[in-house]
Amino acid sequence: MKIAIVGYGNLGKTFAGSFVKSHFIRKEDIFVYTRTLPKREDCFLIPLNNFSTDHFPFTEEIDILILAVKPQEFEKVAKVLHDKLNKEIIVLSVMAGVSIQKIANLLQVNKIVRSMPNLGTQIGQGMTVFSASDTIDRKELFIIQNLINTTGKSIYVENEGMLNPATAVSGSGPAYVFYFMNAMIQAAKELGFSDAEAELLVHQTFLGAVSLKASLGLSNDELIKKVASKGGTTEQAILIFNKNSLSSIISKAIEKANLKSIELGD
Repeated sequence: MKIAIVGYGNLGKTFAGSFVKSHFIRKEDIFVYTRTLPKREDCFLIPLNNFSTDHFPFTEEIDILILAVKPQEFEKVAKVLHDKLNKEIIVLSVMAGVSIQKIANLLQVNKIVRSMPNLGTQIGQGMTVFSASDTIDRKELFIIQNLINTTGKSIYVENEGMLNPATAVSGSGPAYVFYFMNAMIQAAKELGFSDAEAELLVHQTFLGAVSLKASLGLSNDELIKKVASKGGTTEQAILIFNKNSLSSIISKAIEKANLKSIELGD
């Protein structure tokens, strides 16, 4: 199986690196079309002659094309690609806000998968939600999901519209986590810890909590009860969260992000 990656920014490099490290795709079978040649350390042992900057020489032999360009660059890229792709090629897009229909119209291809990855893909801990055109069969979908899973975990949704809430929850989600971490770090410093101490306290607390959740397989409510004993310190913090409707604030924020995703996709 041969793969062409169009665009070699963060996501393009992430996919190339994940394919090579997982041994899912041979490095000789990965081809890259990019504006500038990458540094040698960013090539992941992919042969240098598999990179192209001035034209798209990878035509009939390509089975899967990964679109990893910025959404605003897609129309320009599509003009280069549309008459060079075989009709059986599968196109996997990681472009935010570009619909399956638009990709089909501009590239004149039928088999399209649209995905919404998040920041964790860069370290193999990503969460990707993806949808596909009706022309993709089950076997092809399985291959695509295996490709995506080299960067973390994934969920397939039949309804392409679900990529908007996916953007709001998992796509933007890492920023919410960092925001909450910042708030806890600030609180720790106000209580007398140094910057470095506060950073370590919060970072290790998040890391340990997520690892514990994965290890024990308990619900969040069950884990909260393990920490928040009645009349204790944790209970007081949770009471303040509830009094100020923190859960409602988070829900409203994610809904606002969802609406913005819908707006940007129109």
